[in-house]
Amino acid sequence: MYGRKVKLRFFFVVLIITTLILSVFLILKSLEENVVYFQSPTEIKELTDISKKKIRVGGMVKNSSVSINSKEISFVITDFKNEINVTYSGLVPNLFSEGKGVVAEGYLNDKNFLTASKILAKHDENYMPPEVKSALEEK
Repeated sequence: MYGRKVKLRFFFVVLIITTLILSVFLILKSLEENVVYFQSPTEIKELTDISKKKIRVGGMVKNSSVSINSKEISFVITDFKNEINVTYSGLVPNLFSEGKGVVAEGYLNDKNFLTASKILAKHDENYMPPEVKSALEEK
């Protein structure tokens, strides 16, 4: 009923669509393993299984909770409902301070304690680097 050209075109269209769907699936599947979302302390308290996988905890650094030793820094992340204690060995970002937003990436020891391997400080949409701010104030 259909000619050879129509059948050949149909075959190539189906082949291209199948290839595109398979490519998108494989890309999304590989990205799924690398995507890490942060959770609040309340969400961590509600976890039923604390596995040894890397997790990100986000919230505010509780006022008067930062303690700096020679080897590590410890602080409390809060979402104003629940809190989680964090210890970190390494350099903290310049934006890290009490009362500011922070995301800590690391491993949970239990539902109240996180050993961080990375600290990410968050800023609001009005943030301006100190160098730029001082240059603008001079002018």
